[in-house]
Amino acid sequence: MCGQIEEGAAKKFPQLNRMSVTEDIRNRLQAAFDPTLLEVVDDSESHRGHAGYRDGGESHFNVRLRSAAFQGQSRLQRHRAVHAALGAELVGRIHALSLDIDT
Repeated sequence: MCGQIEEGAAKKFPQLNRMSVTEDIRNRLQAAFDPTLLEVVDDSESHRGHAGYRDGGESHFNVRLRSAAFQGQSRLQRHRAVHAALGAELVGRIHALSLDIDT
C-alpha cells in the first residue's frame, strides 16, 4: 500500500521526484571526479532582472572543483570534461555556469 501511495504522489507531483539543479550538479561532479573540493553555489538571485533569471533561482551557478582527475589537462579539456559529466539535459537547464577548476 505504501508503495502505491508514493507512486501516486510521484505522478501527481513530479517535482517530488526531481532533485534540485544544485543537488544534481553536485552529485554528478562528485561521481565523475571524486573531488578533494567541490562547491556549488546558486548565484541566481544576484542576477534578478537579467537575462536568463527564473523565479525560484537555479539558473546561474558558480562551481569550484579540485580533483586529481584534471592532472595534465588544459583549461579547455577541464571545462569539456565538466560539461560532459553534467550532460546535455542538465546543462540545458542552466543559463550561466562559472567554473573554477584545478587539480
